Amino acid sequence: MKLSWPIAVFYTFLCFFASGSFSSIENFHQAFPIIEPDPGHTKLRLSREGLEAIEKITTPIAAVAVIGPYRSGKSFTLNQLLSLSCDEGFGVGHMRDTKTKGIWVWGTPVEMDINGVKTSVFYLDTEGFESIGKSNVYDDRIFALAAVMSSVLIYNLPETIREADISRLSFAVELAEEFYGRFKGQDVAFEPAKLLWLIQRDFLQGKSVQEMVDEALRRVPNSNGDKNIDQVNQIRDSLAIMGDNSTAFSLPQPHLQRTKLCDMKDAELDPLYVKKRERLKEVVTSIIRPKIVQGKSLNGKQFVSFLEQILDALNKGEIPSTGSLVEVFNKGILERCLKLYNERMAKLVLPMSGESLQKAHVEHRQAAMNVFDEQHFGRHHAKKSVDKLDEEIEKVYKNIMLANEYQSSKLCEALYTRCEDKMDHLQVLRLPSMAKFNAGFIQCNQSFHGECVGPSKINYEKRMMKMLEKSKSSFIKDYNHRLFNWLVAFSLFMVVVGRFVIKFILVEIGAWILFIFLETYTRMFWSAESLYYNPVWHFIVAAWETLVYSPILDLDRWAIPVCVMAVIFVVYWRCYGRRKHGPMLLLPMYSNPKDRHRTE
Repeated sequence: MKLSWPIAVFYTFLCFFASGSFSSIENFHQAFPIIEPDPGHTKLRLSREGLEAIEKITTPIAAVAVIGPYRSGKSFTLNQLLSLSCDEGFGVGHMRDTKTKGIWVWGTPVEMDINGVKTSVFYLDTEGFESIGKSNVYDDRIFALAAVMSSVLIYNLPETIREADISRLSFAVELAEEFYGRFKGQDVAFEPAKLLWLIQRDFLQGKSVQEMVDEALRRVPNSNGDKNIDQVNQIRDSLAIMGDNSTAFSLPQPHLQRTKLCDMKDAELDPLYVKKRERLKEVVTSIIRPKIVQGKSLNGKQFVSFLEQILDALNKGEIPSTGSLVEVFNKGILERCLKLYNERMAKLVLPMSGESLQKAHVEHRQAAMNVFDEQHFGRHHAKKSVDKLDEEIEKVYKNIMLANEYQSSKLCEALYTRCEDKMDHLQVLRLPSMAKFNAGFIQCNQSFHGECVGPSKINYEKRMMKMLEKSKSSFIKDYNHRLFNWLVAFSLFMVVVGRFVIKFILVEIGAWILFIFLETYTRMFWSAESLYYNPVWHFIVAAWETLVYSPILDLDRWAIPVCVMAVIFVVYWRCYGRRKHGPMLLLPMYSNPKDRHRTE
């Protein structure tokens, strides 16, 4: 019986799936990608194909990673360490296509016994930096990730050690340390890999490779305080975490015709190179240790889980694309924190008291520092960035304090001038009143103390008190004298009014009594000042204060309207009162002989 073609296809697919070829890798004796770049070459992502080779390992894992510039011989060196040809090992030079970007792993680990512990050693090949078509951000992440995940980090450099090579390594170590800390918590120190400086050159001009590395990493004397030299020394300080974990090794060129290396056997290579290569294998083997995280070794699944979380933290970080110092990393973060502090302080309404301003400064500074602590790079070497942020915040705070002092002085000066004008006005009242002066004095003092705020308040309070005391003393000094003169003039005025205007005899008599008392008393007792202690004068003053000023009526303000109304009232009663209301309602007036003759 013949099967229809759909059934045959389904049967073939089922057999393929059952064989395991669809779901798993059967041949691990090859290189696999474990980390790949995204299309924009700015972030990294995991490749499940290579991780499967790692996850199957149940024993402790160690990783040997090679990093270095593009086309510096990293892949060839790894093949030499694994005793693999270019055809079966990592792709070399022009033989590598674009799918090998990122980080690759040799699928078959090398089994080793390290201190009695069976360990599976994986070899990692990383994409070279400084190649065309990539951003520096991408190179930084590759470098940092290799520093985090490896047990041995081989820094493969051609010919010599450049300042840029030291700077890039410093960058990667700081970045790896930072993201390791973000993943594991701030209390866990970064556990660096063993660093192997592999210098590929034919001669060292009388220096050993270790001497060359030590000389390159030695601090540069800076007696003149040159900022550029300080920056160079900071890079070297950032590598202090590597400590005694670094080793230097030189490797001569295998052959002059580098493009044909993959076609050559050991017998065709430089004998010195072959000898040094075997020695390099021994050195690498001697420094390999299982990958330790928080004091524990990792098996395959644990290593992959650790790698996933580190990569996630690395991709979330905002890594600048230029520079290699921690301070340069933190520049953008520092600017954002400073902007946060500025924005919060800008919301304050000035002027304000010094204590309130200080409290706001401390609160907003701490908020900026918290953001910096959460985002900055380099836990051990970010002190300069912290100091820089603190210094910039202090500069802003000093400017705000100056602005607060200016606004405080401006406000208090306006309040002081207003009170001074008010006191000057009270000095020249048309009707002098101690009660009105005291009310104005208290109101002015209270408003000043309530509205004047800021650092200038203390100085202006002293000026205010002097001005008020001086004004009050001057008012009291002139008050009795002005009141005495005003009462003398008033008594004479009322004599004229009582006799010739309203012709009211009682008014005239009362005015004469007041005038005679004021004039005779001062002449009998030599001076007007003695009058001011007389009980009669105190009675007159009390009556005057009651009449002139009260919370309900301020006669000084309403003196003219009241006088006009009084004149109108008197004229009305003088002219129309007799005819409408009769003589009983008229005021007692002087008798007119002509009026009596007409009546008779």
